[in-house]
Amino acid sequence: MAQGARRTAAQVVGVVALAAVVAAFLSVAAVRHGFFDLKVYYGALTFWVHDHGEIYDYLKPGTQYGFTYPPFAALVMLPMAYLPWLAAITVSVAASVVVSAVLVWWLLDPVSRRAGWARWFALAVALCLAAAFEPMRETINFGQVNMLLLFLVALDLLRLLPTGNRWAGVGIGVATAIKLTPGVFIVYLLITRRWRAAFTSMAAAAVVTLLAGALFPDASREFWTSALWNTNRVGELAFVSNQSLRGVVARLNPEHPSTLAWLVLVLATLAVWAWRSRAAAAVGDSATGLALTGALMCLVSPVTWVHHLVWLIPALILLVDNAVAAPAGGLRRRALLAFAVVAYGLLISRIVWAWEKDFTGVDGFLGSNTYVWISLALLVLLPIRRWAAPATAGPTRRPGPPGSAVEPAGVPQLVEPDRGTPAGERHRVGRPLAVR
Repeated sequence: MAQGARRTAAQVVGVVALAAVVAAFLSVAAVRHGFFDLKVYYGALTFWVHDHGEIYDYLKPGTQYGFTYPPFAALVMLPMAYLPWLAAITVSVAASVVVSAVLVWWLLDPVSRRAGWARWFALAVALCLAAAFEPMRETINFGQVNMLLLFLVALDLLRLLPTGNRWAGVGIGVATAIKLTPGVFIVYLLITRRWRAAFTSMAAAAVVTLLAGALFPDASREFWTSALWNTNRVGELAFVSNQSLRGVVARLNPEHPSTLAWLVLVLATLAVWAWRSRAAAAVGDSATGLALTGALMCLVSPVTWVHHLVWLIPALILLVDNAVAAPAGGLRRRALLAFAVVAYGLLISRIVWAWEKDFTGVDGFLGSNTYVWISLALLVLLPIRRWAAPATAGPTRRPGPPGSAVEPAGVPQLVEPDRGTPAGERHRVGRPLAVR
C-alpha cells in the first residue's frame, strides 16, 4: 500500500475512533433538554397562527417562558407553525448542523492549507470536537438559533467584507432584527470605520423590522413597548447558566445585584474590546474582529446562557491558527496550544454546574464563573494576526516547512505579532489576505 493510501486509511480510522469517543462522551455528559426553547417557539407560533392569540401573551404551560424575540424573528419562524412537531425538530437540527459545518470550514480551511493537513480530515476532526462543545450541544438540545445568527454575521465579516462586496452588512442587520444582541457587530463596524457596511447593516435591520411592523402591527407594538422590557420572561440573572458579567455580579448578591458594578465592568470591557478590535481592523484581520466581538457580546449581554457561548468558537479556532503559524517547538506555539486545549476542555466539562445550587465562597466565585473567565481571557489574549506579503511582491523566498511563517506559491502567511516586520521589507507589505 502506498504511503499516501496508508496515511488516508489511518486518518479515516482516527476520525471514526474520535467520533466513537465523542458519541460515548455525549451519552454521559449531554443533557437532554427535549428541545425546550424550540417548544416555546413552536407553541407561541401555533397560539398566534391557529388559536388567534397574541404571540407575546403566550407562556409555555407550567413555566414563565414565552417568545422573547422581535416580530421579524416571528416572521422568519412562521413556517414552523405549519409543520408537524417532528419536522420542526428535524429542520432545527439540520439547519444548525449545516451552518456550523460551513462556519468551521471558513475558519479552519486556511489553517489546514497552511499546515499541509488533509482538508477533509481537519474538518472532520473539528466537527467531532464541535459536537462535544457544551454550548454547541446545548444549542442543539434546546433547539436554539445561535448558530444561524453566528453564520449570518460570519458571512459578512469573513466572506463579504474582506472582498468589498456591497452587500456586506446585510447579514449583521438581519441577525440583529432576529435577536437584538448581534447589534454589537454594528458597533464593531462603526468603531473600525467600515462605514458602508455599518450603514448597510443598519438599513437592513430597519427595513426588515419595519416590514414585520407593517405585517404584524399589534405584535410589534406589544414587543417594543412591553415584552422587550419584561425581564421575568428570560430567567433569573443569578442562575449559574448566565455566564455574563451581569451574572457574575448577580451571583455576588442575588437579592440586590449592583447595577453600578455591572456598568463599570461593562465600560472597562468595552474599552479593551474597542482597542483590540481597531488594532485587528488596522491589519485587515476580520476573523479576529469577529472573535473579539463574539466574546464581548457574551460578556456584556445581561443574559448569556451557556448555549450562547457558541460565539466563542471563532476565537478557539483562531487560537489554533495562531499556534500553527508560530515556530515549531517554540514557547509561543506551546502556550497558544495550551490555552486552546484548556479553554476547550473547560467548555466541554459542564464545570460551572458543580456550583448550580451554591455559588457562595471563593470557590463558588471562581468556579461558577469559569466560562466568563474564559471569555475575558480570549478578549484580552487572543493574538491579532498580521499577514505577510505574497511572495511575488518581493524577492523570491525559499519555501518553509508546512505551517511555518513562510510558504511557497504566494500564499500569505501569519507573522507573529511580537516579531514585527523586518525594516527592509516594510514597504512591500501588501493588502491583507481575507480569510477564505
